[in-house]
Amino acid sequence: MSFEQLARPPHNLHQALDVRADFPFLGSCNDVANIHYLDSAATTQMPCAVIDSITACYQHQLAPVHRGIYPLAEQATASYSFARETVASFIASPTPEQLVFSRSCTESINMVAQGWAGPRLAPGDWVWVTAREHHSNYLPWQRVCEQTGAELRVLDWADQEFPDTRELFDARSKLIALSHVSNVLGTESPVQAICSEASHHGIATLVDGAQAVGHLGVDVAKIDCDFYAFSAHKMYGPVGIGALYAKSDRLQEMDPLLLGGGMVDSVANPRSQWADVPQRFEAGSPNYPAAMGFAAAVQYLEGLELRRVQQHVGEVCGLAAEHLGDLPRVRLLAPVRSSATLFSFVVDGVHPHDVAQVAADFGVAIRAGHHCCQPLMQRLELSSCCRASFGVYST
Repeated sequence: MSFEQLARPPHNLHQALDVRADFPFLGSCNDVANIHYLDSAATTQMPCAVIDSITACYQHQLAPVHRGIYPLAEQATASYSFARETVASFIASPTPEQLVFSRSCTESINMVAQGWAGPRLAPGDWVWVTAREHHSNYLPWQRVCEQTGAELRVLDWADQEFPDTRELFDARSKLIALSHVSNVLGTESPVQAICSEASHHGIATLVDGAQAVGHLGVDVAKIDCDFYAFSAHKMYGPVGIGALYAKSDRLQEMDPLLLGGGMVDSVANPRSQWADVPQRFEAGSPNYPAAMGFAAAVQYLEGLELRRVQQHVGEVCGLAAEHLGDLPRVRLLAPVRSSATLFSFVVDGVHPHDVAQVAADFGVAIRAGHHCCQPLMQRLELSSCCRASFGVYST
């Protein structure tokens, strides 16, 4: 197959989204104008609606949240609450108060590891992760197990079929942490089945939804997870803000990770009194402009309809994988299913970094490395691989 054949416009994409004009990055007149951006799993580009929301906040609405009784500050507080309600509704959280803003999906997971798991783990307890986890959903559990004497156990899942899970529900298991969608293989985990069974056994569950929210219709109540973590910058929102959903009773059980202003009702010696949830987990001045951008990203996706987003991105991803897989010496690491937004591959005899560099020379932005998934790379007997990931603006 020639390069010209690969570059032919696809004719089998139906209901294709025509949204590239919404993304100023793709129409900029600088050196990035001709980039074919295939690294959306790392960071998505932002549409004008998100950028405008953040800009408007800085230009016209900036004031301290929860810290003033003059009109501008009251408006900022109301807008911040609106942002929480918007993001919480997007994942079907039963109440807005069950959603905590954080700096990232990574911080959200650390909040649970140190604030909920740490005080409850003891020697002899088990914490489960899978071999597919991003380091952000591996290292916090490794640390808390080292701190408490609990044992970190890794479910050996590198093949396509989900392995026998009976061991997960052992009486010694206290928490199961797994990704909703693998950031290397692009495959979904059976999170609803795992969380439902874990709940039956009284085992807490945390789902890393970084690669799922914004692509799949996430319903945390239906999944029945205890915790769900995600970030804005992987769903067309700003960097530097994420979210943690938790069941109400779990939030009441959690200790705050960060202490300071805004998260406390009274300060005294020998004991201070924390504020109600979710404020007790949001120490310091809230990132109000980013929260507004987060809400704008949710509204943008809702305007496109997630069903159409999933269909479009899945078809583009599948078409790219089909053509790439036809090339000699190219090996995809996993089959690409209809809902996939990314795939990883290797080229026999060529280092992934060289593949990515040559692609960059032709204006194609892909990712190469271990993708913060070294346990999975070791299981696959690879040091690194290439990854192409797609968004609503991909054609």
